[in-house]
Amino acid sequence: MADRADPRVVLLAGGVGGARLAHGLQANLGDRLTVVVNTADDIERHGLLVCPDHDTVMYTLAGIDNRDWGWGIAGETFAAAEMMAGYGEESWFRLGDRDLATHVVRTSRLRDGMRLTDVLLGLQVSLGLRARILAMTDEPVRTEVRTDAGWLDFQTYFVRLHQEPDVRELRYRGLDDARVTPEVVDAFERADAIVIGPSNPFLSIAPILGVRGMREAIDAARARGGRVLAMSGIVGGKAIKGPADRILASLGHETSAVGVARQYRGLVETFVIDDVDAALEPAIRALGLDVIVADTIMADDAARARVAGVLLDAIGVLGSGLTA
Repeated sequence: MADRADPRVVLLAGGVGGARLAHGLQANLGDRLTVVVNTADDIERHGLLVCPDHDTVMYTLAGIDNRDWGWGIAGETFAAAEMMAGYGEESWFRLGDRDLATHVVRTSRLRDGMRLTDVLLGLQVSLGLRARILAMTDEPVRTEVRTDAGWLDFQTYFVRLHQEPDVRELRYRGLDDARVTPEVVDAFERADAIVIGPSNPFLSIAPILGVRGMREAIDAARARGGRVLAMSGIVGGKAIKGPADRILASLGHETSAVGVARQYRGLVETFVIDDVDAALEPAIRALGLDVIVADTIMADDAARARVAGVLLDAIGVLGSGLTA
């Protein structure tokens, strides 16, 4: 399936790292990229459905993301959030004014009976995305974390408590009832390669892989010759963004690229690590994985496109129109 003139790639992603890689892949592939995004960190705020992972990827691919924060929209203001706080509403999860429009439109369309997948695709079309972002499922799934103080919903842990408590256990409420969408299955059927982004393996990727029918769709793509690759979000023993390193440690895993690679053993065939972790290559190869060692830091647009090009080259997905 590789070396086609019009290669198609599916990226599994969530969070800032996944969004940055998606941006680089879109620069290389345009509309031949599909992102399957985590929706288990979605939250209802002020009666509105907020989809943080989807929106981070969408704003990044649209080129309107706030580069300083890593989330939200560039030039954002918070007049509505300040007014709501004045009314006594909780203010720990603030919604920006432009971001608020996204949540209002999304919630209104869902209440009109549209599927989440269709609503999200409609938002993306309005923002002029070339790639597509698909919800991992249309059913609601919510990540919950157990700390020493008990079970918490994900955003309370992540935003309100600034990821400070140690995570002892994870669960994904609603995952048993979630099923893969026809759009996701179709994307895998068309894919030359599947990439698992440098996203948190527990908070972003595990919920996606846990959706009923997801692994079967990936296995079917592999059986047709599709390549499956993952990229480590742990560099030099530290997470580039977010709490992945601390969660690895608190759940009893090695805090390194090797610890991440173990989470994907049996699912991927190639694992990408950063240059600073080159000494870990033998340990990862011992897991039965091919290893690519490269500069994986995506500091700017050029670096994102370059890293994406390295991944595409590694899995043999080459063709006309690639920029890297």
